[in-house]
Amino acid sequence: MVTTRPRIGVLGLQGDFSKHEKSLGMVGADVIQVRTEEDLKDCRGLVIPGGESTTLMLLIQRGNLQEPLREFSRMNPVMGTCAGLIVLASKIRGVRMETLDLLDIEVERNGFGRQAQSFIDSVTLEMDDGEKSMEGVFIRAPRILATGEGVTTLGWWREEPVMVRSGGILALTFHPELTADHRIHRYFVKEMVAAGGRESGAA
Repeated sequence: MVTTRPRIGVLGLQGDFSKHEKSLGMVGADVIQVRTEEDLKDCRGLVIPGGESTTLMLLIQRGNLQEPLREFSRMNPVMGTCAGLIVLASKIRGVRMETLDLLDIEVERNGFGRQAQSFIDSVTLEMDDGEKSMEGVFIRAPRILATGEGVTTLGWWREEPVMVRSGGILALTFHPELTADHRIHRYFVKEMVAAGGRESGAA
């Protein structure tokens, strides 16, 4: 029996998208870099990587990708990490910046501090296999200040939300692609993309 590997795009405009490509490949996905609307055509999911959020959003605008990405998200799961979370968020505190406005959360850019305050620490995850911990890499990480109705927290650092899901949108303040632990990418591929991915993830 031949099993089809789901094709997942990684937005390849800015940031260390190659690490996401490697992680997705390790958990059974066929990966393509997305730079144009045409690249999205055969994808069943999309990852928006970290980087610099204002630069990333500017490149999305220059490529006329705002509406194609919003339309894609209506039918397919999307995961954003660090700057990707900011681009997905509905509100950024203290900053006037257009976003894709796909996730009802309020965030603070560099909420954990600048580059010098970057850190690695344990985060607690609650996904499909119960409560587990994993290493979280926080680099100029945003902070989730508030979540709207329908947004479920699936990951915490201490008592702060660091991973949330709403329908087919999964967003993290940290960088799972910078570790050898592929559980979050596996969750995205197996439980969201392969499974249709439109549920909230709530218990």
